[in-house]
Amino acid sequence: MSIAARIRTKLTGAFNPARLELVDESSHHAGHAGMQGLAAQETHFRLTVVAEAFRDMPRVQRQREIYRLLAQEFADGMHALAVTAKAPGE
Repeated sequence: MSIAARIRTKLTGAFNPARLELVDESSHHAGHAGMQGLAAQETHFRLTVVAEAFRDMPRVQRQREIYRLLAQEFADGMHALAVTAKAPGE
């Protein structure tokens, strides 16, 4: 299963989001020095997730929860994740 598919599956299972957008921006970073020697093809993502689970959660905690949930994806080669996490109506 691709890293993107794993991200979607994990976030859907954990937060039941009303909206989940995941953009693979890896191709924009392929030639960068920090990417030399990495085997992973899916390395950089931009994530927007809107979920009721974030309603009373501070912004930093939302991001920490997402990063904790995706620890294995980082271990498997994901290099960067830009996160926008909101509650509905925000």
